[in-house]
Amino acid sequence: MQDLKKLIEDAWEDRNLLRYNEYINAIETVIEKLDKGKIRVAELIGTRWHTNDWIKKAVILYFPTRQMEEISVGPFVFHDKMKLKTDYKKTGVRVVPHAIARYGAYLASGVIMMPSDVNIGAYVDEGTMVDTWATVGSCAQIGKHVHLSGGVGIGGVLEPVQAAPVIIEDNCFLGSRASVVEGVHLETEVVLGANVVLTASTKIIDVTHEKPIEYKGHVPARSVVIPGSYTKKFPAGEYQVPCALIIGKRKESTDKKTSLNDALRENNVSV
Repeated sequence: MQDLKKLIEDAWEDRNLLRYNEYINAIETVIEKLDKGKIRVAELIGTRWHTNDWIKKAVILYFPTRQMEEISVGPFVFHDKMKLKTDYKKTGVRVVPHAIARYGAYLASGVIMMPSDVNIGAYVDEGTMVDTWATVGSCAQIGKHVHLSGGVGIGGVLEPVQAAPVIIEDNCFLGSRASVVEGVHLETEVVLGANVVLTASTKIIDVTHEKPIEYKGHVPARSVVIPGSYTKKFPAGEYQVPCALIIGKRKESTDKKTSLNDALRENNVSV
């Protein structure tokens, strides 16, 4: 792995090296390992997530080594540089037409893709549902038994290479049209209501205590989150600015599905 890393780092510093098979083969090996889930762009080491910058570099370098080609599937025609995944039966992934995952994205056994899209470098763990018109962007990390409801947008990230990808940990539930972008991190069992939008600068305010507690860039485990707003002063006056509100917690002591249903009912969260 260290040899692969060195070749990728060298090619990143000098793109002229992409003329040589040794470097192209190294890039292709990294993409194959991503595709099979043998390596990943970000991984949990101890209690902290670590981003493997050199693997993101390999994904970026993969594009200039590929040639545009026309791909025909029945009456559908595509024009792109990237292959699509094809080993769904072997890996135990259910893919409903017209779901698409690019080669270099990992889908674990038990993943279900409704008509949706998963981009290169993404990691989707076992038992996760990618519902209709949901998108999982480049290098996003999705945990086990996550539900991405219809129209959910998970942002991708390639550059800058040091930027962390979006991380959705195990057993999270994202309501319809929710969006999580710019490296935001949801800890385990988080529930996002419909239309919640989380960016790196979004204020995430816990309003369940006497005084509000503010977060940015991550949501604590088991939080139930809905869209909100707060008043901000501008030269032209005061206006409402979007934020997200933590209004409760999923109960740790109950079954995951029961806990989810209770959280939605108790807090009147639309999904």
